[in-house]
Order: sequence, then C-alpha cells, then structure tokens
Amino acid sequence: MPNSTKTEQTSPAPLSKPAAPPRSTLTLRDICTALVADGEIGQESAERVLSANLGAASNHTSKRHPLELVAIAALTSEKSGKTLGLERLTQWLADWAGQPYYHIDPLKIDTPAIARVMSYAFAQRHDILAVEIGQDEILVASAEPFKVDWEGNLRQAVRKDIRRVVANPEDIRRYSVEFYQLANSVNKASGSQAGGIKAGQQNLEQLLDLGASDSADANDQHVVRIVDWLLQYAFDQRASDIHIEPRRTLTHVRFRIDGVLHSVYEFPEHVGMAITSRLKILGRLNVAEKRRPQDGRLKTRKPDNSEVELRLATMPTAFGEKMVMRIFDPDVLLKSYEQLGFNREDRERWQEVTSKPHGIVLVTGPTGSGKTTTLYSTLKQIASAELNVCTIEDPIEMVEPAFNQMQVQTNIDLTFASGVRALLRQDPDIIMIGEIRDLETAEMAVQAALTGHLVLSTLHTNDAPSALTRMMELGIPPYLIRATVLGVMAQRLVRTLCSHCKATAPVDLQAWQTLTKPWKAPPPKEFHKPVGCLECRNTGYLGRAGVYEIMTLSGALTSQITDHCELEQLRLDAYREGMKSLRLSGAQKVASGLTTVEEILRVTPASQR
Repeated sequence: MPNSTKTEQTSPAPLSKPAAPPRSTLTLRDICTALVADGEIGQESAERVLSANLGAASNHTSKRHPLELVAIAALTSEKSGKTLGLERLTQWLADWAGQPYYHIDPLKIDTPAIARVMSYAFAQRHDILAVEIGQDEILVASAEPFKVDWEGNLRQAVRKDIRRVVANPEDIRRYSVEFYQLANSVNKASGSQAGGIKAGQQNLEQLLDLGASDSADANDQHVVRIVDWLLQYAFDQRASDIHIEPRRTLTHVRFRIDGVLHSVYEFPEHVGMAITSRLKILGRLNVAEKRRPQDGRLKTRKPDNSEVELRLATMPTAFGEKMVMRIFDPDVLLKSYEQLGFNREDRERWQEVTSKPHGIVLVTGPTGSGKTTTLYSTLKQIASAELNVCTIEDPIEMVEPAFNQMQVQTNIDLTFASGVRALLRQDPDIIMIGEIRDLETAEMAVQAALTGHLVLSTLHTNDAPSALTRMMELGIPPYLIRATVLGVMAQRLVRTLCSHCKATAPVDLQAWQTLTKPWKAPPPKEFHKPVGCLECRNTGYLGRAGVYEIMTLSGALTSQITDHCELEQLRLDAYREGMKSLRLSGAQKVASGLTTVEEILRVTPASQR
C-alpha cells in the first residue's frame, strides 16, 4: 500500500480493534500487522520495519521488545500525524490489549515493597514489574499484555488480586534492574548490621571505616552502591538538594525538584546512618563528630563525563545526624542573562550597574532564591584575562578556574572582614563577598569600593530599597552609602510552565489586578495554565527562572539617602526612577506565557506604594 496522503490521515478509525496475536509473546510481525489493521501505519511502512529487522520479525528471544524496534523507525501515525515514539506506541498497545496505560514514575514507587512482592528472577523471566501495592490488589506493569501464564503463580504467592497495566518496555527493563539492585543492597547492608542493634545507638560508622582499610569488608560495597545510586538518581531527576533525615526507626530521603520537596526513599535507621557516614568520608568531614554541625564539599563525575559539585551540611537532630546536599550544576555558569530569566530591560539595567569600574552592587533575597547563581553568572560574564576577580565565600559554592576563591574559616579567625582586608592587598579589580552579615564586613566592602574596586555581595532583605536601610541599620553612614552603592537587585525564583504541555486559559482580571496593583497594566490576551505530562512528571512545571527588581542609584534617588529617610518614600522614588517591583516583573512573565499568576503570588511579596 502506498503511503497515505494528508486526506487519508483524517479518515475515521476502524470500528473494531485488531485481532489478538496467535502467540502470547508479541513478535515484531504481530505488532506491525496490528498497526496496519488499526490504520496507524501503511503496509509499505510495516514492510520497511520488518525488512530492517529480519532476525527479530519472528524471533521473540530478541533483547529488544518489538515496540522498541518500531519506535526506532520513527514512523508517522496516519491517524494523528504525530511521530510514533515508544510512549505513544505503548499507549496504543494498551488500547489494543484493553488494559490501562501506566507511566512508571520512580519518585512514586515504593521500592522496598515492590521488591518483596516477587523475586528478581520471576520479574525478569516474565518481563513484569509490580508498581503499586494496595490492601487487596497489586498493580503489575508489563509490555506483554497477552501473556498470562504467570498470573496464577503470582496470585497464589501474594494472595491478592492482580490488576494489570501496560508500561513502556524500556522503563520496565531499566527500573526492574535498578529497584531490585537497590533493595538488595539495602537488605544486605541491613542484614549485616541487624544483630544486636538498638534504636539510639550511634556507633555504626564502622561499616564505612572498614572500607578505608586494605581488606575491605564485602558489606561496604552495598552502602557504596546505595550512595552512588542516590547521587545518580538525584542528577537524573534534576534535583537541587538531597535531604537525608533520620527518624525514630528509619531514615527519610527527599529531593527538592524545582523548589518543591519530593519523598524518594525510606532506609532502615542504621543503613541511613551508614549512608551519612559514607558521604561524610567523601566530603572529608569528621565522621566521629556527630554533635556539631559540619560543612564540606564533594565533586562527582557523571556518566557523561561532566563534573557536578555538591555542598554538604550536617546538623544534629533528635534522632541523629541530618544531612543536606546542595547540588551545583556547572552548566549554570554558562547560562546567559536571558536563560536566567532577565528580560531585555532588566539585562540592560543590570549590565549598566555591573559595568562600572568601582562601587558596591548588592543582590538580595531569601535563602534559595538564586542570588549565588546570579553573582557567579555575572562574574563569569564580566571576568576576562585583563581583570583579577577575587571572591571570599562561606563556603565556596562552585569552584571556577577564572576566579581566585577564598573560603571563610572562623576557627582561624579568617572572617569575611579579614578576608576582604587580605584581598585588598592582592591587587583585585572585582571582589565578590559571599554575604554582608555585620558592620565590620560592611565597612570593609565600603572601603574596597572607595579605593577603586567593584564589589559584588548579597544581603538578606525582602526587596531592593530595604537593602539601603539595612546597610544603615548595620551602622554604615548614609554619606558612604551615597558614595559607594551603585545598585541593588532583589530576586526570587519561580517555576516555569512546561513547554510540552502548557495550555491557554481565559484571563482572570481580578488575579491580574492583584498581581499588578497599584499599577494599571493592560491584561494580556490569554493566560497559560499547567497541565502535566511525562516531561514534567505531571506537575505542569519544568525548570525555574528568576524575577527581578533592579534599583539603580541615580542622582535623584541618591539625594534621598539620609539619616531620616523613610523606606516607603525611598521605594516610591525608586518606582518613579523606573524600578519595577518583583510582582510587576512576574506579571511580564505571566503575560509572555512563561508562568502562572498563582506561582508569582506564591513567591513574591506584595508591591507597596
């Protein structure tokens, strides 16, 4: 049959489903025949796929599932006009078999429970994977929906009803190996420790101390494998933080993805302690010290050969040591201002401020609002071979060869202030101070700016004008602020809508007015709303971008900075000089379809006027 024309693509679908295959295990010929019978592809396309995979056409012992072979051909559906990828073909197979389609989301799988339902050998032999365990039934995913010979055995073993679903064969193959290996490592690590352990004992680092010796105990390898899986899994899921939290009888692991925490796994208590100890060794922390908070760092190499840095921080809690790992993606340093979320006007104002030869530039916002990322990206873009860029940080978050970076060490009296004093003798052009926390650091920053250096730093305030009053509260005289501060930028991070699934929505005028008041900004023609798809894990959001409030200190505004200046008046004058509030900046992102009103309202303070 020749390839269908455009008019044939819109022809009505066949009324009946293709007949069931003659064998319970699907072959490539079965799949191609059914796709042709269902009107998804033409006979010519089917013959092309079969001839390209002659050995697999009738051989069901091939390593690849026949659906994967069809997906590789990247055929176009004659019904919908869309490419027949593996997910779309899996949905078609589910419809053909009359079973529900299921997408395996590893974040929602109870790995220890599914590993207990059936053995790894049984799951591999029948290409199945338990994905949900209920009180009375078990949901079992398979890419062979016509194969039923295993159902009776499993039903008898678990004494529960079996409900079948169809899932992507590639996912089943990958996750069955991953889940069972992880469960096996946890069981082995638990089994080796189980004897004589009582809740509350804290002497279980031995598991990892043995690993440092030449004759490593075999049990060490299980914990090493768990830690490797945990880090790789976090990278795969685009996590920004890993939280390892001890509870009374178990250790809870959560990932922060796009600003929201997701539960990932629950380890037995002593395995969790061993994982924390392993990470402390990797981060060169004192493994024996559990009563005091510690900070460290760790560099890992991903399978694609790219390096990722992690910042480790431990904290003693009621049930043991809690650890948080902040993941720093080196690609962040390569992002342009547009990729960070700056619009054209924001970028021009920011570049104008940061291109001055001397003065202080401040970035403000709460913890986790992307201040460090903005500073690093800015430094990376203005750094050149002709400039000496020096930083003092607590701790160094990302190591960048183009900068000279120094870390605060309070135990030897190397503070921000003494660090800046040392940097001033290093002939710097640009100085980055991690944070201005006290009067001494603020005074050193001012001194550096007055002696002809560009100083970039951060403060913890809610908006840009508040940074000036905070400097005065620290004890810096207004005349020094007028002489040194070039500009202040407040920022927040908002989740951006997934471009694969976002949909248009009617404009909610009341929500728009809440967002833009007290300004009267014309509403956009349409809003966009989150929908949810496989790309964004059904959240509707994928990635984050910044919203910015940039205040440049011009002549009129500078004259307002006095001992008696009012914050409200300062803010009003800044608006007159062209500063846009965080909410108004967010409104521009809503109007351009990048995010939603709810997301902007969630993260930004109300505009005050």
